[in-house]
Parts: sequence; C-alpha cells; structure tokens
Amino acid sequence: MDWKDLYAQRKMTAEEAVARVRSGDRVVTPNAAGAPVHLINALVARKDDLKNVEIAHMVPLAKAPYAAPEMEGHFIHNSIFVGGSTRATIEAGIGDYTPCFFHKVPELFDTTLPVDVALIHVSAPDEHGYCSYGVTVDYEKHAAEVAKLVIAQVNENMPRTLGDCFIHVSEIDCIVECNDPILELGAPKITEIEKKIGGHCAELIKDGDTLQLGIGAIPDAVLLFLKEKKDLGIHTEMFSDGVVELVEAGVINNSKKTLHKGKSVATFLMGTRRLYDYVHNNPAVEMYPVNYVNDPVVIAKNDNLVSINSCVQIDLLGQVVSESIGPVQISGVGGQIDFIRGASMSRGGRSILAMNSTAAGGKVSKIVPFIDPWSAVTTSRNDVQYVVTEYGIAELRGHTMRDRARSLIEIAHPDFRDSLKEEFEKRFHTKY
Repeated sequence: MDWKDLYAQRKMTAEEAVARVRSGDRVVTPNAAGAPVHLINALVARKDDLKNVEIAHMVPLAKAPYAAPEMEGHFIHNSIFVGGSTRATIEAGIGDYTPCFFHKVPELFDTTLPVDVALIHVSAPDEHGYCSYGVTVDYEKHAAEVAKLVIAQVNENMPRTLGDCFIHVSEIDCIVECNDPILELGAPKITEIEKKIGGHCAELIKDGDTLQLGIGAIPDAVLLFLKEKKDLGIHTEMFSDGVVELVEAGVINNSKKTLHKGKSVATFLMGTRRLYDYVHNNPAVEMYPVNYVNDPVVIAKNDNLVSINSCVQIDLLGQVVSESIGPVQISGVGGQIDFIRGASMSRGGRSILAMNSTAAGGKVSKIVPFIDPWSAVTTSRNDVQYVVTEYGIAELRGHTMRDRARSLIEIAHPDFRDSLKEEFEKRFHTKY
C-alpha cells in the first residue's frame, strides 16, 4: 500500500488517538523541546477515565499537568531527569525518579520499563514517507521501536534533521496533525561570574578540539571565549544557539574530528527558532540515538574530546554532586558521566566540571568539607579531572587527597577559605 494511503487511514484527532491509552499503561513521552504538548493535553483531559497511567520522560521543558497533585490516582510521573515543572511532584512523593546514565535510558525500555505507548513528535513526512524526529532523537526513537502503540504528533514546524533519526509512516499507529510552535529555550543571563568561569574553561580548550557542552549560563559563557579558536568540532548530547554563532563565525567546522568528520553530532537540541531553522535539512548536522552519541566507547573515538559540565557541590575529596540538594532531587544524571568517562578514554581528551563558587547569594560555599546528607554523588572522585570556578582551575586527577583538597580550597570563594583550611587540618592531620 502507498504510504500516503496509510497516512490518510491512520490520521485522526488527538482525542481519538489517546482514547487507545488504557489504565495501567506506561506512556513514554519525548525529552525537552520534543514534547508533543497537543497529545499530552489530550491525554490529561481523559484523566477521569484513567487510573495509574505512568508517564515517563526526561527533561520537562513544557508544563506537566499530569504531575499536578489533583492527578494522583490518574497519572503517576516517573522522571528520568527532574525539571522545574516536576520537582514538587517528586519531592511530595506523588511521583518518583529513576536514576540512569543517559546512554542507558533506551535499555530501560527493553528491561525494567517496558513501553505500552510512545507519544512521539515528528516532522511532516518526506516524499518517501519518512518523518524525522527533529530536535529530539535520544531515547524517543527506541521507545517507538519497542512500544505496543505509537501515537505521533506530526508537525510541519518540526525541523527535518538528518542522521539516524527517521520513522516511516507505516511504523506509526495513530497520526495526529498539529502545527503548534516547537518549544523554545531562550538564552540564559550570563553574569560577570559566569564570564570568568567561561574564560578559565576556554584556557583548557585547544584548536582542533571536539566539544561536549551542557546547557545553561556556564556552557554559553564558554562559547563567548572561543571566538579566537580554530577548527573546533561538536560531539555532544545537545547544543543550542551559541553553537550556531560559532559555526557562522568559522570557529566550528568539524574539520579535525576523528569521528563523523565535517559533522556536528548530537542527540537532542534545545534553543530558539534560529537553531531549529539552522538544523533543518542541514547535512552538516547529524542526529543519532543517545545509546550511540553518549556511549563512552563512541565518545572516546573522538580524539581531543573536551567535556564541559556543571555541578552544584564538591567536597574536598573531589566527590561531585550535580543532581540534588540534600534529599531534594533537582535534575538528573543526564550525560555527565557518559562524557566524563568518554573524555577520559579519548586520546588527548579532557573533562571539566564548572560551577560558581557560592550559592544562595554568596551565603553558601559550593566547595565543602563534606557533601550534604542525602545528596547523591553523581561523579566519583576517581572520574574528576578539572574543576573550575570564577577563581581558577583545580586539576584533581593523579593528585593525592591532600593536594586535591588544597587545589579546591584555592578556587573556593575567599570568604570560605579559612574555614575550609581548618577542616583540611582536621581531616588530614597536617598544616595547610
């Protein structure tokens, strides 16, 4: 049968599509900007007909009405990366969090989290009947491959990205057309502190390096200081508008990459329409599933891979907390460990953990003698290489516990250095 006939047969309203979701189903929705908001809202509108429908996903860039307190008993939220619209639900015990390395998330759908329904968000089909996953490939592609039911929001505003990121119309059970704007994430405000951090990080980046950047003010600040670099490459879980600026400036050209030469590689995207227009039908950008992009063995095939990620706390032994504040889960593991370990295996690779030296308006040091009770250690002291604050760079790998602690104290905020030195002398039974 011609794909156009299949498309016409399977096209329906959102209400008709989500009517096929049953109580007790596990529904997987896309990450971040890929959220099919039209389908999610239609599903939530059915709440009175449903009991204990689990909704699993990573970064919630959109609102999460299924996670509201009044949805208890109808929907259960299983977060794989907690965000602003779901933190209160997790903290209140209405939902829960599943820790997992990003590159291992698709594997969950084959083991502990089998998928009943995949809600996906794709581009309009091309002349061969293939839809692109657009801005979010990561775990979404595999969820659709193993789900019992696939419901797609087909959106003409979704960019047609290239790579291993397509699904054929014949693989979709329910097709819902909705051309709402794709979710956007504006540029964060970059303070003078973040600029100092960005400058220190840039000192560790050389011409010809391949970069992995996280999201937020610090990674964006790093990009500001790379305009004099040459021949940089991108192999990253995600990128945003700042990368486009460096491509247009000729700084990023991927010419020195040892894997996917000439291509910027990612697994999802978050930014503004400018970014989405840039990646549309652009052969210089390739999108792949996260179990490929974030696999440390694949990452390591990129020589001179530099990973830059942020964290919220580090103790004097070098243990890093990146996803919680005490017992409160504020985010997730994401791809931090994937890239830190990939960088450590890369020939010439380097990994950087960057953060402001203080929190709470300067009242709390992020460099501490002991991590807060119930905080989750995201990155072990054995994995950490460089730590950067606005006060400089501390290299931990290959150094003794005492030397590590001294280096960290030197980049702590001056207001806290004396108390940290006192704790150093108690812990190590020696003068600072």
